[in-house]
Amino acid sequence: MTAPYSPDDREKVVAKLPTILRRELKVRAAELGLDIQDAVTSGVTSWLQLEEHPVVDTSGGASFATYLPAGLYEMLKSASKSRRLSYNQSVAQSIRHWLDTHPSPRPGPARAGGARRLVFGNQKGGVGKTSVSAGVAQALAEMGQRTLLIDFDPQGHLTRQLGYTMLEIDSSSLAKYMLGEAEGDVRELFVPIRGGDFEERLWLLPSCKDAFLLDAKLATTRAVRIKETALERVLSEVEGDFDFIVVDCPPSLGYTMDTALYYARTREGEESGQSGLVVPVQAEDTSGDAFDMLADQIEDLCEDLKLEIPIIGFVVNLYDARNGYIATSSLESWQSMDEPVLGIVPELKEQREAVRRKEPLLAYEPDCEQAQALRSIARRIKG
Repeated sequence: MTAPYSPDDREKVVAKLPTILRRELKVRAAELGLDIQDAVTSGVTSWLQLEEHPVVDTSGGASFATYLPAGLYEMLKSASKSRRLSYNQSVAQSIRHWLDTHPSPRPGPARAGGARRLVFGNQKGGVGKTSVSAGVAQALAEMGQRTLLIDFDPQGHLTRQLGYTMLEIDSSSLAKYMLGEAEGDVRELFVPIRGGDFEERLWLLPSCKDAFLLDAKLATTRAVRIKETALERVLSEVEGDFDFIVVDCPPSLGYTMDTALYYARTREGEESGQSGLVVPVQAEDTSGDAFDMLADQIEDLCEDLKLEIPIIGFVVNLYDARNGYIATSSLESWQSMDEPVLGIVPELKEQREAVRRKEPLLAYEPDCEQAQALRSIARRIKG
């Protein structure tokens, strides 16, 4: 049966909905691997066929925006008028009906093979590794995935952008655990990231000011293979606690990056592509030059240690088609690579505002276009 509207011709719609209903919608859509706009479209389509629906409490509503097919939007407004319902009430009933008919999937058991490991890296700074890795981690946690986000960059941008304080140089840190200079449980360093629909499923391992020393100390160690295995030796103890471990790497080609790449390798008995490297880039030439250097490092490491380090794909970040030929032709170049483009994150103000306010993007502006793009990338990675 053909729908009486075009699913490709959508327009923005805004309603006022209670926070609890908005949150339940976002979490359920993430659990089921759907875009929010598709979930709402399904709910409205079904609601139009109902003769009646219980009233939904919409008191204390806050602004909620999504996109509906143009024809369906008109049908919703017409039905609201004929049923003598406010537009906000009609939208709320549609969403409530969708939630009631699409229950949350039963949580599955912990992964037998431990956490999937996602390393976000690119030798070039300024491409948005931090914002992309943080956003994908938040989106995975929204989907119900227990996620650990690691600030592996000594500059500590991730830690500070999320509103946390870097660990002091004389305290325990990831670097000290990697070098065998710390005792006790590394879990004591984890802090919960709060403020969004990912609460209680997302943790941060903050950066420490001593991380600048890690490369030099790894270079001078005499321990066999500690240069490559140091990160894995620490994190292997906690992998059973998580579904995903996301590592935000420094813009470096040193030993620190070697340890992260080794951690992203395909392990014995693990399906290729379950873990690996995600490369944030921009639609300009210097990102390509930086990736060439990173690709050489990966090739050398794989050849030396007989490893497979999958590149899961690229994320084209801060994209703005208004930059013309430079942006569009560069995007085409990334899309022609052997590895897939997992998503395109637009250049918009919401991410900069979230950084300024030191809040996670998916908590500060959960319905913005950037947040939706990051959720789409996370769904593609999760599979």
